[in-house]
Amino acid sequence: MTTPSAGPLPAIPTQTADGSSVLLLVEDDAGDALLVEEYLNDTELPVSLTWVQTLGEARTYLSGRTPDCVLLDLHLPDATGTSAVQSMQSLCPDAAVIVLTGLDETRAGLEAVAAGAQDYLPKGRVTPELLERAIRYALHRKHTARATARLRENELRAQENARLERGLLPAPLLRSTDVLASTCYLPGRKNALLGGDFLDIVQTPDGLLHAVIGDVSGHGPDAAALGVCLRITWRSLTLGGHRDTELLGLMQQVLVAERSSPVMFATCAILTLDPLHHRATVTLAGHDEPLLIPPVEAARPVEARHGIALGMLPGEGSWHPTHCTLPPRAALLMHTDGLVEGHTTDSSQRLGTDGLLRIIEDGRHLPPPALIDHLTGTARSLDAGRHTDDLAVLVLSWNG
Repeated sequence: MTTPSAGPLPAIPTQTADGSSVLLLVEDDAGDALLVEEYLNDTELPVSLTWVQTLGEARTYLSGRTPDCVLLDLHLPDATGTSAVQSMQSLCPDAAVIVLTGLDETRAGLEAVAAGAQDYLPKGRVTPELLERAIRYALHRKHTARATARLRENELRAQENARLERGLLPAPLLRSTDVLASTCYLPGRKNALLGGDFLDIVQTPDGLLHAVIGDVSGHGPDAAALGVCLRITWRSLTLGGHRDTELLGLMQQVLVAERSSPVMFATCAILTLDPLHHRATVTLAGHDEPLLIPPVEAARPVEARHGIALGMLPGEGSWHPTHCTLPPRAALLMHTDGLVEGHTTDSSQRLGTDGLLRIIEDGRHLPPPALIDHLTGTARSLDAGRHTDDLAVLVLSWNG
C-alpha cells in the first residue's frame, strides 16, 4: 500500500454527541481485534469502537445504526473477499470501508478497493500512525463521495424540474400568419423557468385569434403551479367554444378549486381578435388594458371596462366584454404588472402605464420582438433591481 505524502490530515466527520466517529470492526480473530484496539488507543483519533466477529453479527448491529467507518477482515466465517465488501456496502452504503488483508494479499486488497472499499491494510504492517492516517483519509474520501453524489442528485433533479417547467410553457397555436405573435416570459424567481404570470395564444378554425395574459397573486411554486393550471384551463375552454364572461367564470371555478390558499387570486385579460374585420373583444378581470400601437399615432390603452379579479369574490362574475374597432395596420401589447410596477430613475416613482407609453414611443420603429426587448430592457434598467416580479409580455401585430 502506498502511504499518502506528509501533510495536514483531513478532519474526521463526527456522528456522536461527544464529537467522536463510530467505527465498526468486523474481525473473527480476537488477537487481531485486540491489536486494532491498542493501535487506536495509541492514536489521537476521537472514535468509538464496536467489535463483531461475523458478517451476521454486523448485520444485527447495523440494524438502525450507521457507523462512519468499517474495518473489515476479508476472511470471515460467513463472508470472504470482494463478496464481503459488497455485502458490507449493501448493509451500510454511507460508511467508509477499510479492508484488513494478509501480508501476501495485495491483489485481494486492490480488488476490494475496486469493489468499493476506500482503502486496504495488510495486518502485519499496521502501525498506529498508519491506521490513523488510513481512517482519516477513508472518512474524508467517503464524505467527499457522498457530497459529490448529493450534488449530482441535486443537479439531476434541477434538470428534471427545468425540463418539466419548459414543458409547461405555452406553445402558440396559430393557423395562419395574418397576425404575428411575439412573447416574452421572465420569472421573478431566481433560476426558475415558471412564475405566477401566464399567457397563451390560440387560433380557432373560424380564423379568430384568442389571447390571454394573467398574473397570480404571490410568488413561488404555488403561484407558478396555479398560473399553469389557469393557462391550460383557458386554452381548453377556448378551444371548446367558451368565450368572454362565461369563460372567466369557469376559470374562476378552477382557480378556487386549485389554489393552495383561500387568499390567492389572479388578474386576467382575455382578447378575441378578428383580423379580417379589424375588430376585437376585450374582457378584463382586474387586469390592465391592452395597449394599441397604431403605425403613426401615439400608443394608447384600449378603452375597456374593468371587472373584478378571479377569486376575489367566488361566485360573483362582474365582467364586461368590450368591443372595439382596430386599424388595418397596428399592434396590440398585453402585459403583466411586472413591466410597469418597477421604479424609474426617481426611486419614489413607479414606471406605470404612462412611463411605458413613453418607452413604446422611443421604440415604435422596432419590429415586435425587438420592441419587447426594448421595453423589458429599459424598464429593468430604470428599476435597477429594486423591484423583482414575474413579467409577461405579448404583442400581436398585423399589417392589413
